[in-house]
Amino acid sequence: MKRRALLGQGSLVLLLGTAQIARGASVVGVRVWPAPEYSRLTIESDGQLSSSQVVMTQPPRLAVDIRGLDLAAPLQELVGKVQPNDPFIGAIQASQHGPGVVRVLVDLKQQAVPQVFTLPPVAAYRHRLVVDFHPVKAIDPLEAFIAERLKEAAAPPDPPAAGDPLGDLIARQVDRPRAPAVIGSAQARPAKTDRLIIVALDPGHGGEDPGAVGPSGTREKDIVLQIAHRLRDRINASVINGNPMRAYLTRDADFFVPLHQRVQKARRVQADLFVSIHADAFMTPTARGASVFALSQVGASSTAARWMADKENRADLIGGLDVKSRDRLVAHALLDMSTTAQINDSLKLGSALLGEIGNVGRLHKPRVEQAGFAVLKAPDIPSVLVETAFISNPEEESRLRSEDYQDQLSDAIMRGINRYFAKNPPLARSRPL
Repeated sequence: MKRRALLGQGSLVLLLGTAQIARGASVVGVRVWPAPEYSRLTIESDGQLSSSQVVMTQPPRLAVDIRGLDLAAPLQELVGKVQPNDPFIGAIQASQHGPGVVRVLVDLKQQAVPQVFTLPPVAAYRHRLVVDFHPVKAIDPLEAFIAERLKEAAAPPDPPAAGDPLGDLIARQVDRPRAPAVIGSAQARPAKTDRLIIVALDPGHGGEDPGAVGPSGTREKDIVLQIAHRLRDRINASVINGNPMRAYLTRDADFFVPLHQRVQKARRVQADLFVSIHADAFMTPTARGASVFALSQVGASSTAARWMADKENRADLIGGLDVKSRDRLVAHALLDMSTTAQINDSLKLGSALLGEIGNVGRLHKPRVEQAGFAVLKAPDIPSVLVETAFISNPEEESRLRSEDYQDQLSDAIMRGINRYFAKNPPLARSRPL
């Protein structure tokens, strides 16, 4: 509330960081990532940058003064980086504001809450200055999910049949009172009921984090989003024991979502399953085959599984997370709540998926592996991570780019989900919203 009051006065000056100003630094890249949830501006340089910001509300703008820089071609390219469909950024200008100071002026389409932070060199990146523009009111995953369903229902020219079961089920899930969560053995579960089944699909990486990159330049983040879209279509057209199904994507475009937020999103929409989709790389191009992973609380099932989990858990460092964000406190609390029951159910789901994926491609390991993947730590949702293939293998990279193989893989995962629910029917929800 105090921040909003200051913003309402017209301007607010924020000074970030106490590091020494980088003299003579050069910009090596600029990027703009538009998304409905937030838009990101990234300035990458060969030296650490220091900045101060001025937020203006009439009209909404943000001025970022970067010290230790001279205006050069990469910064001037920011003008053409803005996309017409960006929900937050309307235009960007760069100018020499003083000796060794470049001002980047961002015109906004709506009031937004800016977050400005720096990231140290990691992976292929050097120093980064990041500016995120978040909506004043954060997007609620459940509200967005319901709005999408209502949009679908309004699409046909004829009115939907009376008592639209899918719409009614969503409404009941949102409005009905809920009992407190019960965490424990399978015997404590509530009875089966007729309701909407929600499968959370988590396309790995995104935005600043490309994931693994194949020999031909194929980016993991693009492939897994394509597969998630195909799988979403199959889930949305499916019914399990009379229960309609719907898919929820943790990201539906090319932007970065922190690991803990992926888990929080799935819990907010009360997902019945969580499937994280990846196409990773290994140290040698000969590694091949698909793998399925579940969470482990007691150590990895193999050295390779531990290596894979460590690699995936570094996504927040690569994608860029403001470590000062208060959400980090929530993340640490959440990621310590995983249960034995969740892991057992995840292993069952993983086995069903692995059995079907093995029918359309080679398996890297014949069993579900386990390790401490941060993205699998929802305490009350069976969660697995599917490595669809090794994008670092030239042959498998080519297959991953193939629409035919993506269809086969999506069909296999869908059959695996059906197999899991055939033996583990969906249960009445007991988690509060």
